[in-house]
Amino acid sequence: MADLHTLVERLEKVVERLEVVSQSGFSGGDGGGTCEASAAYVEAFDALISGSVAEYLRLSKEIGGDVEKHASMVGAALQSERSILVLASKSQQPPQDQLSAVLKPVSDKIQQVQDFREQNRTSKLFNHLSAVSESISALGWITMSPKPGPFVKEMTDAATFYTNRVLKDYKDTDKKHVEWVKAYINIWTKLQAYIKEYHTTGLSWSKTGPKASAAAIHSAPSGGGPPPPPGLPPPPAPAGHAAEGDVGSRSRLFAQLNQGEAITKGLKHVSDKEKTHKNPDLRSQGPVRSGPKPFTSPKPVPAAAPQKPSAQKQPPLLVLEGKKWRVENYENNSNVVVSNTELKQVVYIFKCVNSTVQVKGKINSITLDQCKKVGLVFEDAVGIVEVINCKDVKVQVINKVPTISINKTDGCHVYLSKDSLNCEIISAKASEMNVLVPVAGGEFTEFPVPEQYKTTWDGHKLVTTVTEIAG
Repeated sequence: MADLHTLVERLEKVVERLEVVSQSGFSGGDGGGTCEASAAYVEAFDALISGSVAEYLRLSKEIGGDVEKHASMVGAALQSERSILVLASKSQQPPQDQLSAVLKPVSDKIQQVQDFREQNRTSKLFNHLSAVSESISALGWITMSPKPGPFVKEMTDAATFYTNRVLKDYKDTDKKHVEWVKAYINIWTKLQAYIKEYHTTGLSWSKTGPKASAAAIHSAPSGGGPPPPPGLPPPPAPAGHAAEGDVGSRSRLFAQLNQGEAITKGLKHVSDKEKTHKNPDLRSQGPVRSGPKPFTSPKPVPAAAPQKPSAQKQPPLLVLEGKKWRVENYENNSNVVVSNTELKQVVYIFKCVNSTVQVKGKINSITLDQCKKVGLVFEDAVGIVEVINCKDVKVQVINKVPTISINKTDGCHVYLSKDSLNCEIISAKASEMNVLVPVAGGEFTEFPVPEQYKTTWDGHKLVTTVTEIAG
């Protein structure tokens, strides 16, 4: 009897302790250790911002103008990406259908950087803006799996064309721009090393915590501070009634426990016919629900996706601004003529479709950018003729041109004249290129530009040759 009394006292102490814990508003651990371990990659990203990014922002501020404004947008995009990293260190990866909403702030910042370049095409620092605009998509590595590192490398290479132009323009006049190029490229080099160390196969989400959501980005602080304190516990019940009720409940509980074998007298006897494991007929009927159907929450109806506003069609433009002829947004026009040109002037042809542009006289240089099914006919160019981001275009020189550059273009036919047969044609990331050389009778012979190469090691250096494909 003394042992039973001791057991009862111990049970009562356990109950009291459980009640104290219940009323103290107990909250489980917040996974602090895991969060601190995950936050290591946030600290490493902070080091990248305070190092390479800070140097790029400093040089951009010294250059000033559009470069400084553009750099502030890049800084905002990096801070937005940092918020995603902080969220990932504390949250589990959301479902795929919600992931784009979580990452939308970063994509919006990237779009803002690219739009700034498009809105400032007449800027004197256009090559700087283009270098940044072509590579800023590297911040989208957080959506890439399983190889985010090579994606950043690919985006960095996209900026090389423009960074080389900046180096060429300023290497002998202003070293500050040269340092700017080095600082900007260093951001992506450091980011590749950072990804290789912390996010080799994709963004590392936490294994614990709630599922990430778009709302969490706005509500959660970007820093790694402690979580907010738990809310206040519910108000306690009146002391007198609660004490009497608890004592009475415990007394009845222990009174039933002390009945011994008599405690089973109230149980209902189940015959073999009512036992599922002994009656095959019951097993074939499946589970029987005697009560009402349990409540199930209605499935949410997905909201209709907002329709993206269609891009506003810009009017055609043919105007001379300073020394630059701007030919833009022409469609289905086979008689666009740039005349009364001078040697010091340049021609910039942008977003024209299914049109033909003629450039009269001797010009300094010509650029064909983001055009489709466009024919360019010009007489003389003393500098370079560039074809960038185009598709299915034709370029014909009547007299002379020293260099033609083709970059990121699919489909380009170059018609040379007898006086321009010594022209240099430079291509990068381009396909379906053909050079047509004049022959007797005013006809042309077509020669394809090689696209496939073979590289071997000769014991001292790499040797690259054109691959001959048997037809």
